[in-house]
Amino acid sequence: MPELRKDPILGRWVIISTERGRRPSDFSHEERRSSGGFCPLCEGNEDKTPPEVLAFRANGGPPNTPGWSLRVVPNKFPALRIEGELNREGDGVYDKMNGVGAHEVVIETPLHHETLTSLPLKAVEDVLRAYRARIVDLMGDRRFQYVIVFKNHGPAAGASLEHSHSQLIALPIVPKTVREELNGAKEYFEYKDRCVFCDIIAQELKQKKRIISENDRFVSIAPFASSFPFEAWILPKAHHGNFALMEPFHFSEAAQILQDTLQRMDQVLVDPPYNYIIHSAPFGGADGEYYHWHLEILPKLTRMAGFEWGTGFFINPTPPEEAAAYLREAR
Repeated sequence: MPELRKDPILGRWVIISTERGRRPSDFSHEERRSSGGFCPLCEGNEDKTPPEVLAFRANGGPPNTPGWSLRVVPNKFPALRIEGELNREGDGVYDKMNGVGAHEVVIETPLHHETLTSLPLKAVEDVLRAYRARIVDLMGDRRFQYVIVFKNHGPAAGASLEHSHSQLIALPIVPKTVREELNGAKEYFEYKDRCVFCDIIAQELKQKKRIISENDRFVSIAPFASSFPFEAWILPKAHHGNFALMEPFHFSEAAQILQDTLQRMDQVLVDPPYNYIIHSAPFGGADGEYYHWHLEILPKLTRMAGFEWGTGFFINPTPPEEAAAYLREAR
């Protein structure tokens, strides 16, 4: 069973994952590359993954068989396990609990070499719909307080499989980074009686300096204080605190701007490795009043080194205004 341990100084939780690499030989200094061999996520290999918890099949058909356009399966090597109770306990100055949660893989396409930039727009929309369906289902479990959705694209971004996929992890606590964002948004709201994200959107749409692209309902920007070169945020123009509570008819436009932004990055940066993460208010409570869900895309073009780890400062060699201009001119 994995274990969650709390740092008594910083207040952050760490997952001690006992089922992953333990010995020095388990850790390689080389980038993992595709072997070009067997892929458990490809259509026809359904028996090589845990049984699916969600699948889209245009023509129906039994679970765990070919004919799907998207599948969601439990991660074969989960960071947290769905079984068990939290059993919070103290050990002197330390706090810990069982590593209870859920870890799922969203297989975005049955075809090995397709990506979110090359898939039909409806398939990208289905990916977002699958995220919503799984978040809603997992948040029905009272042990969980937050579900994080993320994608690792490319070995440098942490992807161990080449086949296009993303992941969800349900957590028994709200992560420290999310809590810091919630607190910052709440402080701004209490001072100005407005959502800070809504104000950012209004200013960016007026100034046009950091806009990457937009449609009727969403905007893609290079954030003013970008931590990474060519970082991009996608935000709904209207206030929505929680991704999973978004209106169903908004998903087509969300998919359009997500694919458009990734395609621009592909053209300018030549298929860069990246992570994206959906930042959303937790279910329940009043956080959605002052928080604004958004999706952050973080290309992995530089590496964090001693200064960044030691100070929390980031050095970004590309001003976001220049990054936005490059991406706007693409395509």
